[in-house]
Amino acid sequence: MKPYRSLLDVLVFALVVSACAPAQTRVADTPKPAATAVPTLVPTAATTPEWFDMELTDAQTGEVFTMNDYAGKVVLVETMAIWCPNCIVQANEVRNLHELLGNPDDLISVSLDVDFNEDEASLKEYASGYGFDWHFSVAPLLVARALGNLYSAQYLNPPLSPMLIIDREGNVHQLEYGRKDAVTLQRIVEPYLAE
Repeated sequence: MKPYRSLLDVLVFALVVSACAPAQTRVADTPKPAATAVPTLVPTAATTPEWFDMELTDAQTGEVFTMNDYAGKVVLVETMAIWCPNCIVQANEVRNLHELLGNPDDLISVSLDVDFNEDEASLKEYASGYGFDWHFSVAPLLVARALGNLYSAQYLNPPLSPMLIIDREGNVHQLEYGRKDAVTLQRIVEPYLAE
């Protein structure tokens, strides 16, 4: 009976702690108009962040790439996990975004799996099973650590649908947390594509 009591105590403690956590975290403390979701600019040095040079492997093709390979293009980065239902919905909106924009060559999408229990084979099956045709990569530990340290630990929490835009100059812009439909993404991305 004692082991069950200990297990029950742990479960109750976890429930209390999770109930006390904030439901949503805003990226910036400054209020933004609801109609125009403008991303927050994260100041960068004269050079790009170190994680831009770290190699990623596309789970579907085996291609090795870095963020710096897409210098001069607009890159939409989404952190995700296979088990995350919000991630599937958000990825479908990314697909719809590409269709709305006519699949421009200068918009690159990268989905980074930040769950260290998932591997490339599972990610390949996931991405191809849903018909997603952009880069899907298991984020190496150093990339995940950089995302968490530079932008926010919330980027390692896939259900929040965290996303970044890397503009043509290599500046990183954080999008607000939460799912974004294709039209909202289009409104956010188009100014960067027009640069």
